[in-house]
Amino acid sequence: MIEVQGVSKRYGSVQALRDVTLRAPEGKVLGLLGQNGAGKTTLLNIITGYLAPTSGRVLINGRDPLLEPEPAKRELGYLPEHPPLYDEMTVEEYLRFVAALKQVKAGSIPGHVREIMGKTGLTEMRERLLGHLSKGYRQRAGFAQALCGDPDVLVLDEPTVGLDPKQITEIRALIQKLSAGKTILFSSHMLGEVRQLCDHVVILHRGAVRLDAPIGELGGRDGVTLLCTLQGGERRLVAAMNHLDGVRSVAVQPGGGEDEVRLRLSFGHAATPEKQVFTLCSALNAPILRMTRGEDDLEQVFLQAISE
Repeated sequence: MIEVQGVSKRYGSVQALRDVTLRAPEGKVLGLLGQNGAGKTTLLNIITGYLAPTSGRVLINGRDPLLEPEPAKRELGYLPEHPPLYDEMTVEEYLRFVAALKQVKAGSIPGHVREIMGKTGLTEMRERLLGHLSKGYRQRAGFAQALCGDPDVLVLDEPTVGLDPKQITEIRALIQKLSAGKTILFSSHMLGEVRQLCDHVVILHRGAVRLDAPIGELGGRDGVTLLCTLQGGERRLVAAMNHLDGVRSVAVQPGGGEDEVRLRLSFGHAATPEKQVFTLCSALNAPILRMTRGEDDLEQVFLQAISE
């Protein structure tokens, strides 16, 4: 479990974090979103004990990394944005070194490292120097070191950056598999990745928490979004759609063909927005070529959360 209690961080006149409070329980995956400069990496560095907060505190399974660094960090696996690799070591040498630092029993280290290399797809690279690995395999090696010691808590900063699509799929599957018995906190710029992997999302903006909510509640938070492709005059259709019951916004989307209009309609909590659109289009003699509900409203939620 990770508990962040009223954490603030100041660098001189710059306020990097402002009274941040969040909680990541055991067996859950919490996604941390924010623009560049929002304070994500600063927060992760404080959670892992690399930085001290100006005020507030962090608990890892009930232990403060600053007051009880050794037992707290034994519970913690950390993949920073730039993996901490020693280029002159082979993959296996490096992981054995990290396992020893994590105080894995000497007799258990070889088997422990083999298991981790198998999980992260590094077995065939075990004798390769880290300095000779591609960016994707370096990222895998960084993920592997975070797993050394079998920590209960994983903190991952952009874990899939630099990976190819196949590797991204494999790392995501590994995160999902590990989440059953661990607490996982990771930052990402990929909204679809957060939607796919996370149980909960926290959005930081200018060092403050702007949203802290379960993923499952985000759709209800913003009502319903319809994506419609229609035939007819754009101006006439937009004007008519703006008079529907409960409509919040009507936005024209690019990509429509000849005599086609693509609209994104955002509704509050109208019970049957599709019925309203169908009835209106029938009255306007404007054929509906395609109409679907937006499955991923996280982008809209993110933009609303960071808007001034």
